[in-house]
Amino acid sequence: MNLIKNFIAEEDGVTAIEYALIAALVAAVIAAAVTTLGTNISAMFKKVADLIK
Repeated sequence: MNLIKNFIAEEDGVTAIEYALIAALVAAVIAAAVTTLGTNISAMFKKVADLIK
């Protein structure tokens, strides 16, 4: 019975899950920013290439 009480009281797993969620959120924001930035840079290079022609 003590083993079950100790398992329920353990908070290390909860902290690990919180850090994993934060890391996933940061990764999603970075992916969205890179996608948007990549699209904008691609459009800029296309505009420059059209001006050179």
